[in-house]
Order: sequence, then C-alpha cells, then structure tokens
Amino acid sequence: MREIQINSDAFQNAELRSERLRILGVLGFLGLLALVTVVRVLALRTVSAADSRIWWSLFLASVFAGCEYWMFRKISLALRTQSSPSAQFWIFSTIVETSMPAWAIAFLPVQNIDAIYRPLATPLVLMFGIFIVLSTLRLKRWLSVLSGTVAAVSYLGAALYLGWRPPAIGTPASITQSAVPLNALTLLATGVVAAVITGEIRKHVQAALREAETKRKLEAVEHDLRVARSIQQSLLPQESPLIPGFEIAGWNQPADETGGDYFDWESLPDGKLIVSLADVTGHGIGPALLAAVCRAYARSSFSMTRTLIASFEHINQALGADLTTGRFATFVAAVCCRGCADVELLSAGHGPLFVYSSSADQFTEMNAHGLPLGILPSFQSDPPTRLRLRSGDLVLLTTDGFFEWENETGEAFGVQRMEQVVRAFRESAPKDIISELYHAVVKFSDGTKQQDDLTAVIIKRT
Repeated sequence: MREIQINSDAFQNAELRSERLRILGVLGFLGLLALVTVVRVLALRTVSAADSRIWWSLFLASVFAGCEYWMFRKISLALRTQSSPSAQFWIFSTIVETSMPAWAIAFLPVQNIDAIYRPLATPLVLMFGIFIVLSTLRLKRWLSVLSGTVAAVSYLGAALYLGWRPPAIGTPASITQSAVPLNALTLLATGVVAAVITGEIRKHVQAALREAETKRKLEAVEHDLRVARSIQQSLLPQESPLIPGFEIAGWNQPADETGGDYFDWESLPDGKLIVSLADVTGHGIGPALLAAVCRAYARSSFSMTRTLIASFEHINQALGADLTTGRFATFVAAVCCRGCADVELLSAGHGPLFVYSSSADQFTEMNAHGLPLGILPSFQSDPPTRLRLRSGDLVLLTTDGFFEWENETGEAFGVQRMEQVVRAFRESAPKDIISELYHAVVKFSDGTKQQDDLTAVIIKRT
C-alpha cells in the first residue's frame, strides 16, 4: 500500500517517537500479564505453582519482552542518530509481535478443552486485536495490513497445529471448521480497518506538521523583516539638520515591515543643504532594497555633481540599471541655501509639491519637472524651480500615502484636508505639523488599514 511521502525530519522523528511509545505499550501489556499471573499464583492461589502452563506463559512473555526491548533499543538509536530503520526491521517486528498470540494458543496447554476447540475457546484470540490496534501508532498503513495478515495466517497455523482442518467441499462443516476461518477473516479485516485509521492519523499528523513548519517559516520571515526594518530605519536621518534660516523635519512609516519610501538630507561642499525624498513603486522588502540603493546613488551623485539636473541624470542611469521592467522611483530634491531664503526644487515624477505662503495664507501646488527615475535611459526635465521663502513659509514634500488613505466608505483623505491640517498648525514646528497630519489621517481612516507607505518632509523658513 503506497504511502504519501512526507519529506520532513520532524515527521520522521514523530514516527520514531510513536513507535517507541507503541513498544512501551506492548511491554506494559506483557508486564501486566506477568503481574496477573503472579497474583493468581501467590495471592489468589487459583492456579498452582506446579502448573506447567504458568511457567510456559512466563517463558513466552520473557522471550517476546526481550524482542520488544531489542526493538526499543533500535528505535532509540535511530532517534539519536537521526536515521530511519530499514523496511526489514518493520516487517520483522510486525511478524514477531502479531504472531505472539498464535504461539500462546498453540503451545500453552489448556485443561479440560479438546485441542481442536482451543482456537475458539481461548481468550488469547483477543490479543490479536490489541497488537493490530497498536500497529496504527507506526503511521504506516501497509504495516497495519501486514499485522492483520500475520494475525490471520498465524491463527490458522495455530489451529492447524492443534488439529483443526478446513472443511471439505460438499461436506457439512462442524462449528470449529467454519468458525476458525471466520475468525481469521475477521482478523484480516481488522488489519484493513486499522490501515484506514492509520491513513487518517497520518493525514492529521501531516497537516499538523505542515502548519508547524509554515508557522516556523513565517516566524523566520517576520524576524528577517524586523531586522530589515531596523536597518532601513537606521538609514533615515536621526536628527534634524542645522542650517541657519530654516527648520526641517522628516518622518517615515512603511505600510509593511519595510517600505519603498525614504527621506534624507546631506550637507554639500559649498555649505548648502540638499533634502531629498523618494518613493519606489510598491512596498515591502523589494522596494525597500531599491530605496536603499537609490539613497546610496543619490548621496554619491550630489557630492560629485554641481547641478541638480546633472545629479538626477547620474542617479537615473545608475538606478535604471537595477530596476526591472515596470518599476520606477519618483524622486524630489530641495537645495536650501545657508544664510539666504532661496530653495531650489527639482522633481522626477514626484508630485504634487506643496508650498505654503504665510503672508498670503495660501497653498501653491507644483507638478513634477520630469518623468520618474528608471523610465527612460536619460533624464529629461524642465529647469528646477527656485523659491524665495519668507518667514513662516513652508515647503511640504509628501508621498501619496497621506492623501490617498481611504476610510471605510472608500473616500480618500485628499489634498484639501491635508492643506487644512497644515494651515491649522502652521505656527508649530515642522515635526509637530507632521505629527498632527498623521493623527488627522488616522482619525479620518476610522480604522482602515494603511495601504501605502507614509513619508513627509517639511522645510520651514524661520
């Protein structure tokens, strides 16, 4: 009977532990028989110590107990060495165990019962069922069938040894001639039923092991994602930059353990500060890796080139070689001038960009200057936008996760609500404005899951 193969060390260990438990059950059963015999002889005195049946019973029990102990040692060794016993071992142990009642029926004399009736009159027949049932613990259907077959054959062998003969065709059969074959067929059928039960147990064990293995793999993946998240978060700036005339803050929260957004700032050799924000398509471990690569390319390009467009061209070429078809990154950079009010903006597919004028109390939305990075081999865009900020003016750079977050009715938070929050807290520090913006989005979502990464940077003229 063909078994469903389960390539699992845990399942193999479960089989061996189950077999060891089954052997202990058999040894316990033999020990119980020996104890009952001793009680009958010494305490109840229902059987005389001079009765040869007692000593034959103890002798057979000792022989089979020795065999079981040998099997127990073999299984324990297999567990320690992480090996599997051979098929010959399973066949030998099944034959030895299941034929035990037949040996007792054939060679243990029973008083006052003719030999021909002993296969029917002895309670030892019930022992076959115990060993067949115990065979289910081996989790091998073919061994349960073998156990039932050995029980039926050995029972017929014991009956033949005691004088039973099968009925002749056309001749009326006696009760022993008809009952013995019926008992043998019952034992064979019991083995088949045990095989069916074994198959069901095996399925449940298999399902449990698969669930445990899946859980273990998920825990390993979650651990790796937590490590990746900690590494990604460590790449983000930990402190706000210090540049006269400006107050700057940034914040990021991925939708999953890791995300494809990032923000960064870096001081340039000429004393200016460049603030950047990127959004790689998708979220998760893949976009997170690309975001880290984009950050590295950006830092290298800004330190080597003199203009924003040249830097974007360099980043586009380097990042484009790493991006697969269908992936791209929106990217925006703002250059803040130390000691002056100028801010230079350039966006590769990232928009809209928001500029708040404190004196006019109004927002200006700006579109991207060129296509996202990784779309074309070369970067082509309009000239950068140069802003002259006054005290209290804000430049707001965000990813679309803020205004696209929907509530239960499917309504998005939207740009207008975002502008209202920023306007309401325009006098606050940039980090506090971002915090209030996040709380407003969470309140609006009313418990819906964050579907996209959230990243925001605010540049405020002081």
